[in-house]
Amino acid sequence: MTASKYLAFAALAAALALAGCGRKAPLDTPYEAAVEARKQAERNDEPLPPEPEPPVEDRRFILDPLID
Repeated sequence: MTASKYLAFAALAAALALAGCGRKAPLDTPYEAAVEARKQAERNDEPLPPEPEPPVEDRRFILDPLID
C-alpha cells in the first residue's frame, strides 16, 4: 500500500471513531423519555401523547452482577 492509502485508511478510522461519540450523560429510561416527549409536545402546542405509566419496581436479574 502506498502512503496515500494509509492516510486515507487512518482518516476513515478517525471519522468512524468520532461518529461513535454520543451524548455524555446517563441513558434515559423509557418513562423519562415519554415524560420529556409529553413536555415538549405541550411547549409546541402539539397533540399530547398518552400519559406514561410510572415504572414498576426494578427487579434483579441473575446476570446483573456482571454489569454492576
